[in-house]
Amino acid sequence: MSITSKIAHTAETAKGGAKRMFGRLTGSRRLRTEGRADQAKGDIKQAGAKIKDASGH
Repeated sequence: MSITSKIAHTAETAKGGAKRMFGRLTGSRRLRTEGRADQAKGDIKQAGAKIKDASGH
């Protein structure tokens, strides 16, 4: 996995966390939900990249 992909996955997770926190501060359920979804997508992509790296492909 390339370093740019790893950075992109980490950025997506961070973006989700920020969006979730902003939703919590403003009381926006939509932002909290979107933030959780973005964060989960980033986490899943990071896990997939780690598995791919570990398998040697």
